[in-house]
Amino acid sequence: MMLVQKPGMLASVQDLGRHGHRQLGICPGGALDVLALTLANRLVGNADGAAGLELTMGGCEIRFETATRIALVGDGFGARLDGAPIWPCWSVPVSAGQTLKLAGANAAGVKKAGLRSWLAVAGGIDVPLVLGSRSTDLKAGFGGHEGRALRKGDRLPLGATALDSARLARRPFGLRGPDWGPEEGDSAIALRVLPGPEFDQFTVASQALLWSERWRITAQSNRMGSRLAGAELKRRRSIDMLSSGVIPGTIQVPPSGQPIILMGDAQTTGGYPRIGVVIRADLWKLAQAPLDGRLRLVQVDMAAALEAWAEQQRYLAQVAQGLAAAGWTGPA
Repeated sequence: MMLVQKPGMLASVQDLGRHGHRQLGICPGGALDVLALTLANRLVGNADGAAGLELTMGGCEIRFETATRIALVGDGFGARLDGAPIWPCWSVPVSAGQTLKLAGANAAGVKKAGLRSWLAVAGGIDVPLVLGSRSTDLKAGFGGHEGRALRKGDRLPLGATALDSARLARRPFGLRGPDWGPEEGDSAIALRVLPGPEFDQFTVASQALLWSERWRITAQSNRMGSRLAGAELKRRRSIDMLSSGVIPGTIQVPPSGQPIILMGDAQTTGGYPRIGVVIRADLWKLAQAPLDGRLRLVQVDMAAALEAWAEQQRYLAQVAQGLAAAGWTGPA
């Protein structure tokens, strides 16, 4: 069992998502950074799809009422376990009664690198399955813990872990996480993008601006979508559109001309023109991009998108091999 003493700005139970229900208007949801939750779960001996916590902008405190093991992946927000520093992408034993604290994003001495953290606990968070997932659908109000964001005083049950007592208490160890930050000499985070179905509806100048602008992520962004500010994108002519299917990563352009990149909790259909789609392999970078940060959209083709996904899967395979070589294997 774990006790939420302070939830921070937004904390929720998430797994890898609620898939296969889009025809019912149910979004996939789940961890916005699937890569982070997968790594965290592997570090504590869980299956990749075990439920963990998604923590936004730090500022939270969690007390563990039973001995367990944890891993934090994403921004560390100066995390400390009973005062001892906890580093991202490390697997750490926890004794009953210990408290994990993450400082707020703007706390003194905390280096601001990302927007969110994902916490995995050995055995996973054992909330009920709803439509095959333990993820919280914050918009619809179901799944997770009572269908809502976590509050002070919430107690979350833990599932049975595959780790024996020796591995549960093993000394801390870590791995090198993926590099998501800006390239050297460029303050903007690069996201690879495929041109969307309505790309050709935009003026030649707007098509060029999509790739050349350094887009700012506004404070109106959330789990439904990242709202961007920058140059106005204009269509060749204003025509009504029928609602069409959208997926996480879809870049819609409303009448304001300021693009919105849809995320895990977005609707399943939309009526705005789709100028592009962020490739699946880069969605985790968008989940971590900080508010007021800058994005650079890079045009790629389908072959490059597929290769990027294959490269990410190779990275995960290398992680699995490294953990197995160290005698650390979780459930299949």
